[in-house]
Amino acid sequence: MWVMDPIRNPYTPNAGAAPAVLVGRDDQLNSFDLLLARLERGRSEQSMIITGLRGVGKTVLLGRFRQAAMTAGWVVVEVEVSKHDEAGFRTLLASKLRTALFELSPRAEWSDRIRRAMAVLKSFSLSADSSGSITAGLDVDAAEGLADHGYLDLDLTDLLVAVGEAAQDRGRGVVLLLDEVQFLDRPQLEAVIMALHKVVQRSLPITLVGAGLPQIAELAGDAKSYSERLFKFPAIGNLDDDEARQALLGPAEQEDATFTDQALDEALRITGRYPYFLQELGSAAWLAGDGNRIDLVAIQASHPVYLSKLDGSFFRVRIDRCTNRQRQYMRAMAELGGDAQKAQDVAQVLGKQSNQVAPFRAELISMGLLYTPDHGYAAFTVPQFGEFLKRIEPTFSTGS
Repeated sequence: MWVMDPIRNPYTPNAGAAPAVLVGRDDQLNSFDLLLARLERGRSEQSMIITGLRGVGKTVLLGRFRQAAMTAGWVVVEVEVSKHDEAGFRTLLASKLRTALFELSPRAEWSDRIRRAMAVLKSFSLSADSSGSITAGLDVDAAEGLADHGYLDLDLTDLLVAVGEAAQDRGRGVVLLLDEVQFLDRPQLEAVIMALHKVVQRSLPITLVGAGLPQIAELAGDAKSYSERLFKFPAIGNLDDDEARQALLGPAEQEDATFTDQALDEALRITGRYPYFLQELGSAAWLAGDGNRIDLVAIQASHPVYLSKLDGSFFRVRIDRCTNRQRQYMRAMAELGGDAQKAQDVAQVLGKQSNQVAPFRAELISMGLLYTPDHGYAAFTVPQFGEFLKRIEPTFSTGS
């Protein structure tokens, strides 16, 4: 039987798609299981914000956390953060937590705690939605004196405490899974941290697990000094050699196919052992394989296809969002190399003073295209992005 049929291709080069074989993430999965188990016993445990570059599998991990939480009977609230003003952020959370409360209890079985949580939810949402459309039909009055202070941190704290008490009353727990945490502005991040701090103090069965770019640990520390005691910040990145080989070999073996050792060596060299890149190259190599065997020739033949797909989608969607000046700044970084680059060195390549190009650097950080691993340095949030910039613009020019 010919197993290289594209329908049976076992690789999943899609944003957030779970790979057929998840490797190298056991520590994070075990930490999440421990977190839920301790909270169920009324014990405190540090939550997590997973950090890492694009394409390393943060969203995939949140998906596995979701499965584990649902299996354990927890109510799951999934939020993909984007840039919102306070009203938009309140509306987003109110809508998600409304759904969670209904999952905890249908209206016909509302206890006093559930009804109180709904009333607090109504108070929380009214400042963002004066029409009350989010909580329309709940048949509850807004709770006076709760979640109506006009300060996001105080209001969100009241809301999460009320939801936690409702969950405790029902003998269940609620876990909030926040992706792209770095897009929370400082007041929003402060509010989230403060609210979680309060539910931890009260031993309520509600927790938050997030994922974001590497700068989120620093941002959280700046927002609230005690965040380092509330959260672990495990960083995930490229896989080690054995894990990367298994990420390619495992899915193939599920379809009765295999890789030669030479093919695996070359695949690891090309991809740098980054999880998303392994999936992309594996998918391309599957179509170039011979029978049930992917050899070095297949890897070499699939390499241009692999680069074309990355350049046309994974990389391209990021550069297309940039102004000419922003693109020029990143191209100057690429000219210096693929590692983190000092701001003054980039400015020198551009023939400018640091303060003249600092706004472009700040904009790129805000857009999630750069991060600051050390003071005064910036690096790409996408692996091999500098190489892509050189491919599409082989000759560097400072322009006018």
